Order: sequence, then structure tokens, then C-alpha cells
Amino acid sequence: MVLHKKTVSFVALFLLLLVISSNYVLYHSSFGLQSLPGNFNGVVVGSILDLSLVAPLLFLAWQRKFSLKYFIVLMTTGLIAARFIIPSEYLASFQSVMWLGAGIEGLLILFELSLLFMLVKNVPPILRRIKSSSLPLLFSFSRAVNEKFSKQPFIHVLCSEMLMFYYAFGTWKKQPRTEGNTFTLYKRSSFITFQIMIIHAIVIETLGLHWLLHNTSMTLSIVLLILNIYSIIFFIGDIQALRLNPLRVEEDRIYISFGLAKRMEISFKDIEEIIEDTHILKQKIPSTTIEFIARDFETVHPDLLLTLKSPVEATLFMGIKKKYQQVAIRVDDPHAFKKIVKECLEKNKQNM
Repeated sequence: MVLHKKTVSFVALFLLLLVISSNYVLYHSSFGLQSLPGNFNGVVVGSILDLSLVAPLLFLAWQRKFSLKYFIVLMTTGLIAARFIIPSEYLASFQSVMWLGAGIEGLLILFELSLLFMLVKNVPPILRRIKSSSLPLLFSFSRAVNEKFSKQPFIHVLCSEMLMFYYAFGTWKKQPRTEGNTFTLYKRSSFITFQIMIIHAIVIETLGLHWLLHNTSMTLSIVLLILNIYSIIFFIGDIQALRLNPLRVEEDRIYISFGLAKRMEISFKDIEEIIEDTHILKQKIPSTTIEFIARDFETVHPDLLLTLKSPVEATLFMGIKKKYQQVAIRVDDPHAFKKIVKECLEKNKQNM
């Protein structure tokens, strides 16, 4: 079943890229333009359906996240994308459909702007809540936002972006906490070095592609430039978040995060079992397990595996929530970590 789900997701992503790229090539290459029939209205209708219906469905299948509101947003985004992909002279007969998509998107933007206004209005109490909390920033910020906007995905995505920019540009003078109950996750690997190599590769790719494309397709060149700059900011913020937020063990729970990509709060009362068996730890990790492991060029395995009594929610990139049954952890000081986790788990069992 796990393999089946991954296969469906991969196929959906492949088809999504195929739909978008084929429609772009159809209108922006000599081969595509020559293949257009004299009466091109049918082809344009097909492209509009591809971008506003087929592509959103494939995107949802890839993400395995089905929501009517999400689908409507993707449909209107597809209609707007059609305005840029399909030349204006081919859209003359379909202006009403294009304006419908723009109108719906405009209403959604107004709604999201109202949420943004509410967020700005609530920034002072959120900051006060963060300052009064002893939790790591990734957790105190998330908790303060959830108290005000528990059911607003747009706000969670926006706050995730705020964290990215904060860690990328506002944390260079900060130092990580080095208390006895904190454990780093990356020093036994070359993970940060690997991330820096990726940043260098993106910079080189950005310069090369921008130079190659700016004369042939300025729009595509600018889009790729923006995406690459965003990727660089994300990787820088991710490195800083990883450095400044070590795993933290409290008396009743564990606060664990891996940069900006994922974080989780694990209560000791929710832990069913601690697995240390080397044979089990070297087996393939199933999709029901979340990994907090710094990976580079070498194959590494977790130091321990926490089996939970019931699935516990984790927060992933862009504020996405997902529940997991097991937690695989690899730290830089495994012996001290195992000792303190076992002690806290035993204390909590005695107090129950």
C-alpha cells in the first residue's frame, strides 16, 4: 500500500509537469505553432481545461490532499496561468472565462488580505506570548499563532514564510542554547556543508540560466530567477533554524525540529516503546515514521525509534500538518540522549 501511494504520487507529478510543459511548448515553439490547426478554438478549449481542471486534479493527487476550497483556488490559478501561457490573440473568444477566473481569484485575494490584516492586528499579543514562553521559537511562535488562527491555513503558510525570512536574515548574532537537556542533530554529518553546496549550485544555475534565457523568454527567466532566490533564502533559513533549535527534552515532553522542514512535540505519556535494536533500526523506514536524521552522502540510521501509542501530529514545511505513528531520531550525543529520555519516560510512568 505504501509503495502504491508513492507510485500514484510520482505518476501524478510526472503527468502534471507533462500537462504544463506540453501546453507551454504548444504555444511557444515553432513546432507547436506549426501543429496548430486553422480553427484553433478547440485546441485553446483543451488547453484551458488542461490548466484549470486536469492540472489541479493532478496536483491534488500528487499532494494527496483533497479539499474543495483548495481545488477552487487551483482552478482559478490555472485560469490565470492560461492567460500567460496562451497568447492573447488565441484567447479573444474566451475573455469571459478568463475574467471569471480573475474575478474569483480577486475575491480570494481580498479574503486573504482580510486575514492578513487580522494577523497584523494580532502581532503585538503574539509577540508578547512568544516572549513570555520558555519554549523554542519554532514552537512558541506556532503555538501563539494557533491560539489566534487555529483554522486558517493561509495564515499558517504566511507565518511559515515569516519564520523562513526571520531565520535567514535576523538570527546571525544569535547562538544556540547548550544546556544539558538539549541535543544537536547535525554535527555527526556533513548536512550543513551539503546544504551550502546546494546554495552554491543554485547561484551558478541562476546566473547561467538567466543569461541563456533573458533574450529568448524574459518571463521564464524572471520566474526562474525568483524561484531560485526563494530557494536560496529557504536553505539559509533552514540552516539557521537547524543550528538554533536543538532537540530539547523537558520533564514531560520532547521538542524536536529539523530546520524549517519539520517539527514535533512528543509527550512522554504518548510514547509506547523505545526501540534500540540495531537490526530494526537498519530496516527501511515506513511512511508512518517521521525522521529527524541529518543525511548527507553516507547511509545513516537512527539512534532510536519512538513508537507512539497513537499517531501524533507533526508540522511540516508551509505549516502542513500530518500524523505519524513512529519517530526516528539521530542525535550527536546518543548515549546522553538515550539516558535522559529513559529517565524522563520512567518518571512519567510512575506519575501516571
